[in-house]
Amino acid sequence: MRERILAAADHIRALGAPRPDIALVLGSGLGPLADEVQGMAIPYADIPDFPVSTAPSHAGQLRIGRLFGRDCVVMQGRVHMYEGYSPQEVVFPIRVMQELGAYTLVLTNAAGGMNPVYRAGDLVVIEDHLSLAVASGLDPLRGPNDPDVGPRFVSMNRAYDPALVALAERIGGLRRGVYAHVVGPSFEPPALIRMLKSAGCDLVGMSTVPEVIAARHLDMKVLAISAVTNIAVDSTANTHITNEDEVWETARAIQPRFLALMQALIPALPKEDA
Repeated sequence: MRERILAAADHIRALGAPRPDIALVLGSGLGPLADEVQGMAIPYADIPDFPVSTAPSHAGQLRIGRLFGRDCVVMQGRVHMYEGYSPQEVVFPIRVMQELGAYTLVLTNAAGGMNPVYRAGDLVVIEDHLSLAVASGLDPLRGPNDPDVGPRFVSMNRAYDPALVALAERIGGLRRGVYAHVVGPSFEPPALIRMLKSAGCDLVGMSTVPEVIAARHLDMKVLAISAVTNIAVDSTANTHITNEDEVWETARAIQPRFLALMQALIPALPKEDA
């Protein structure tokens, strides 16, 4: 693994990429933020061993340069297990961005809202997660461990850096929430939504948690923000049928507020020696 990570990072450096401080992963419908990056764009397909995005709205390119006054590397679109990638393949880009120099990871996603106070269009900062997929064996750290990459066992307590959560809460006026991770791509049935709600989850989506695990394996600080793009259905008596169109429509409507949040948040993220 270490050799593959180095090969990908060396390829990116050879193109003249600057050393980033912050890594960002842009979720469904949130990719336009990457257009604010002043620097280079590298298609994932051009990077050795880098997985290629196939999900709608995920541009599949790495943007590296200045973003709101900070040196950033930005994934304009991620990859998911539902695309057929293994958990280890899904998190490979996180490992490469850390090797490039990033020490803080900002993750974003589109999620279904399960908390009754949430409304479509809300932005929520994640403070904890639940993943039945990871608990059942789809952990990106499963298999042989390379101690040169990270430790064998990694705690998930306070995986989302408390200081960064508080910073996002203060700057953006965001609520906090617990994110439930499912593999997808099918939207969740009402019975699953009821179970996740009873377990204390506020949001549900198909990404983010494997990336958080890999980032903590690498001792990166993690901040994650969900855009609530739909309200999850928890009863078959509800006649609403969740569909992609409502997700994309809400994501587009959120973009100006999301951009304003990032414009305020990114410059405020602490420096490496802070």
